[in-house]
Amino acid sequence: MSFVKKFKILTAYILGFFYFNVGITHFTNPDFFLIIMPTYIPWQEFFVYLSGVFEILFGLMFFFKKTRKYGGMGIFILLIFVYPANIYLYESYEAQELMKITKQGSLVRLFFQIPLLVLAFWHSKEKTSKKLDYVCCILFIPTILYFVTLTN
Repeated sequence: MSFVKKFKILTAYILGFFYFNVGITHFTNPDFFLIIMPTYIPWQEFFVYLSGVFEILFGLMFFFKKTRKYGGMGIFILLIFVYPANIYLYESYEAQELMKITKQGSLVRLFFQIPLLVLAFWHSKEKTSKKLDYVCCILFIPTILYFVTLTN
């Protein structure tokens, strides 16, 4: 097995653990997510919990070869659905204050969603081009490091 294939499996486990933990946080600290929920979305608490359920489910799917592609597809779709929260964080001074993040920091966070989408897409495919494999191997490290720093 090539280094890239081994690295892809390793990244699946790391991302699975990451999404599983973030999903759990939806239940242990829902206020963290309610802060960045756009005001135009109804039933905010319900959607925080629902997105947490899906993050846990899709995160767990990353651990198993048979379900990994579905976990990748699910996370890809989920990231698109929760993207308005990141836009709201960028637009809302109040949300930035509550999250203790600067406007520039929220802009960086907006752009770091793109590598997460690419990585989710990568894991939703069993066979990918070498170019995509190398791009994802390079994207993974700074992306995961960035999100780990958000939790500290």
